[in-house]
Amino acid sequence: MKGTALSALFAAATLLASPAFAADDLCTTNLQKIDDSMATAGATSEGLDKALTEQVDKAKAAQASGNTKDCIAITSKVLERLEKTEKGGGAAGSGA
Repeated sequence: MKGTALSALFAAATLLASPAFAADDLCTTNLQKIDDSMATAGATSEGLDKALTEQVDKAKAAQASGNTKDCIAITSKVLERLEKTEKGGGAAGSGA
């Protein structure tokens, strides 16, 4: 009986923990995508680089404090902005 209860408890704990790991993975994945994109982006405006770097720093701070929700929100916006910039969307002059 103890083994069954313990197995059920372990299974429940695993299911509850899974979204947290998935969120942390998305935060980490987004940060890596940003690093890769900025490394290969070529010439971008200095103002854009500074704004993106500030946002990435905020995302890393959120991740370090365990706030993966904010990290994902920030990194998603940065990725969108990088996509627009790469496609010539003229996002270089707007604030993050």
